[in-house]
Amino acid sequence: MPAESSKDGDVGRARRDHVDPTAAIVAAWRAESARLVGALTRMTRDVELAEDLAQDALVAALEQWPATGVPENPGAWLMTTAKRRGVDHFRRADNLRRKVAELERAGTGEEEQMPDLDAQVDHIEDDVLRLIFLSCHPSLTAESRAALTLRLVGGLTTAEIARGFLASESTMGQRISRAKKTLSEAHAEFELPTGADRTRRLDDVMAVIYLIFNEGYTATAGDDWMRPDLAHEAMRLARMLADLAPDEPEVLGLQALLELQGSRLGARLDEDGAPVLLEAQDRTRWDQLLVRRGLAALRRAEVLAAGGKPVGKYFLQASIAAQHARAARAEDTDWRRIASLYDVLAGAAPGPVVEVNRAVAHGRAYGPDAGLAVLEAIDEEALGDSPLVPSVRGDLLERAGQHVAAAAAFTAAAARTRNEGERAVLQRRADLNRSRASEPG
Repeated sequence: MPAESSKDGDVGRARRDHVDPTAAIVAAWRAESARLVGALTRMTRDVELAEDLAQDALVAALEQWPATGVPENPGAWLMTTAKRRGVDHFRRADNLRRKVAELERAGTGEEEQMPDLDAQVDHIEDDVLRLIFLSCHPSLTAESRAALTLRLVGGLTTAEIARGFLASESTMGQRISRAKKTLSEAHAEFELPTGADRTRRLDDVMAVIYLIFNEGYTATAGDDWMRPDLAHEAMRLARMLADLAPDEPEVLGLQALLELQGSRLGARLDEDGAPVLLEAQDRTRWDQLLVRRGLAALRRAEVLAAGGKPVGKYFLQASIAAQHARAARAEDTDWRRIASLYDVLAGAAPGPVVEVNRAVAHGRAYGPDAGLAVLEAIDEEALGDSPLVPSVRGDLLERAGQHVAAAAAFTAAAARTRNEGERAVLQRRADLNRSRASEPG
């Protein structure tokens, strides 16, 4: 038996020796960074210091793993290294000797068990949830919340975040630094909020994740219609939040919504890279794993809702997305059901964007005139210079056979958008309607 155990150990070491250290470091950082920063923030009560210590551990891995091999438990290695760096930091700070004792006690109680992180998973996941709430503190702007969430919880670099939001790396770095400073000045507590405050903060967390997904799904500006990396990161964050708050139907609704909409990413561009609208998409290219995940999350939310748990806009939007996911062909879509769901959504979460989408649904369900009636009641000024209203107006007018008016609407929408992919789609539809309008008969 000892000989076999020794042989098994040799095999395990040999397998680890063949792992690409760089790939292992990237994977470990993406999987563990939120837990790492969360645990360190709990111990140091300083999110900026916690991130610095985590980054130190990452640098140590980059220096050591190529020479020593990938450790058996990369997450435990990073956690232990970061804690040791923390102890060293506080030992150097004479005015913070009290923190040394706290960290050393934490090390005695936790570091010895660190190779078996599963034994502490609940505590560690609580740290991640605290970190998500901290990143979405009400003292921060929506943009700063999104950037800080991607940095602290998503583990993205400043350069990756800047690229996703079309900002310079220096600008994004300053935004993230200011956000951390704001948290420090606000004396933000690294504790889970309770009661009404928790509800408000959870809404903020979900709003940030949804903002990140939307920016990835349809970019506000730039040459690319989509930024899939941002959309996939938002889906990952939504799954994480659903794991941490599994009894919240709205959280499950958010996960379902993002999974179902995210399933279409691969079908939203044709072979030439041109955008493809929903009804023209090849549904065999939709990611069926994401569809199954989304529908499963929605079913769990429905069970909770049936038990009396309140639902809101994410659950309702996921229910709408599910109608598309369940239709094998575009013509099989139950638009009347979708229109009724949008009517409910308009009551639960009123707003001009919901009304625009309600106009689309009513136009499909009951004819273009019904959609135009909903659209005309919208205060267009509330949407600023968004191309949303004129683009939907163009679509409904096109379906009504009013090609001259449709061309004008699509042209107006194309002039408003800052996204080149969207502009190309709108301009192409304007040209098509002009061509149809000039046809005899």
